[in-house]
Formats: sequence, structure tokens, C-alpha cells
Amino acid sequence: MIYDCAIIGGGPAGLNAALVLGRARRSVALLDSNRPRNAVTHASHGFITRDGVTPAEFRRIATEEVQRYPSVDYRQTEIVAVNRSEAGFELLDSDNLRIQARRLILATGVKEIFPEIEGFHSFYGKSLFNCPYCDGWELRDQPLVVISETPAVYHMIKALYNWSKDLVICTNGKQTLSEEQKTHLKSKGITVEERPIAALVGQNGQLEYVRLADGTEIPRTGGFATPTLVQSVAFSDELGCERLEIGGIKTDEWGRTSVPGLYSAGDASYVMPSQLIYAAADGSRAAVGVNMDLTEEQFA
Repeated sequence: MIYDCAIIGGGPAGLNAALVLGRARRSVALLDSNRPRNAVTHASHGFITRDGVTPAEFRRIATEEVQRYPSVDYRQTEIVAVNRSEAGFELLDSDNLRIQARRLILATGVKEIFPEIEGFHSFYGKSLFNCPYCDGWELRDQPLVVISETPAVYHMIKALYNWSKDLVICTNGKQTLSEEQKTHLKSKGITVEERPIAALVGQNGQLEYVRLADGTEIPRTGGFATPTLVQSVAFSDELGCERLEIGGIKTDEWGRTSVPGLYSAGDASYVMPSQLIYAAADGSRAAVGVNMDLTEEQFA
């Protein structure tokens, strides 16, 4: 069998793409390794009718919905290779099964790389997060730390200032802010701490303080960190996709990449806030692009 479209990735982008294509009566192979990036998150916010849903519950509901459409074939498997073929694309999974599809959507997401700080992962997803729009409300008016080794911290802190005025920036020994930026932040009562971080300390996922390398302790009850984002799989590079300067896959308004027949949706393009609602909408956009292109091909 040759599917109309294969989708690699069963997060919100891939699931919504499968839903739209299933409703368009397209045959779809939805292929998911079941290793979601947001598995550590206690709740997801900002998605109307699903505010506060756990990632596991969101995936359960969405998976049930897409499987109502008989043309959607949902498989929990890991894709290990992708190649161009006469039909379009050939995918190989970890069980050596080959899957053929005319079109392919990469909804593979990204991996987050955080600074190597003792205790960091004990708090990430519980009292330490990466998106103020997702978790700022829960940490409103608390004494917060923002951990970042990149210049992006300046934009992060300006956004976060809406949720809390009690902020400390820790650059972990890096000189990422200009003197002008530091002066401006100081005028807002925001402390910039450039000494290295030794550890994050607390209990049961609740941050209590940041310990610097010289022993200084900064009491904080939560915070945010800015990760470096990288593609979770190498398929886009192997297929020759053009990339954005920030590293995401470059697409047009319908999710088309620079490779004919190949589309990208969700965090893999990372030109948007990392939220369920953005990723799901992007999956819908790419699915409409696939359906339009298949329709034009059939009519031609």
C-alpha cells in the first residue's frame, strides 16, 4: 500500500495533521515513537477547552479522535530512515517495516539542551519551566530566577516581567548581556547575576534557592530557563531541507519545505512559542497544504 501521506511524530502537530487529512479522506500513516518532549510537564495551558490538561491525557484524547477515521493508520513505532522513492518517500521503522507514501510531514519536534547544573532536572517541569505563556500564571508574583546562557534572556525577562517583578537573571558565568541592557534591567529592580551556578536546591520538585559557585544562596520559589533547541532527528538534513538561521526547518505558508513533497509542522520549524495550540494549528496548516497539493496533482 502507498499512503497519501505519512506523518512522523504523534505530538499535537502530527495528531492534528492526521485529523485534518483523515477528514479529507486521505490515507494516512501516523508514526509515533511515544517519547514526547513535554512528558515532564505536569499540565499544559493556553489551549481553549483543554487548559490544564496533562500531556498524557491530551495525547490519549487526540489519538482516540484520529482513529475514528478509517483512513488513518496509527502506529506506535520508531522511524529510523527516510529516503526518496519513485512513489514519493520510503520510510523504514525499527522493526524493518517499509512504509511508502506520496507525501511526508515531519512533525518530529525538537530536543532541548539546558545548561549542566546540579539538580536542574529535579525541578524542570515542576517549578522550573521554559515558557512564561504556558506556566507564568502559576508562578505569578513569586520570587523567580531566569537561567540562561544566551542573549535571548533579555527578551524572556521582558515578557516574564508581566507575571512577576521579583526577578533574578543567572547567566551561569556567561557574559550575555550588554552594559546598556544590564543598566536598564537594574532600573527595573531586576538583578543580573553572572557568577557560575553550583546547584539548584529544594525538595520534591519545589525549588528553594539557587546556590552559586562561591556559596552564595539566592532564595527563589520557581523560575524559567532558556534551552538551546536542536532537531530531534536528522531526517530534514538528510533529505536536504533548507534551514532557518535559528536552525528550524524553513517552510512556506502551507508547511512546504524546500524539498518537493516534504512538509514540516510544529516545533521542528520553531518559529513560534512552544505551545500545544500553536503546534496543533501548524499541523492543520500543513495538512491542508498536503491535501491541496494532492488535489492539484489528481486534477492535472
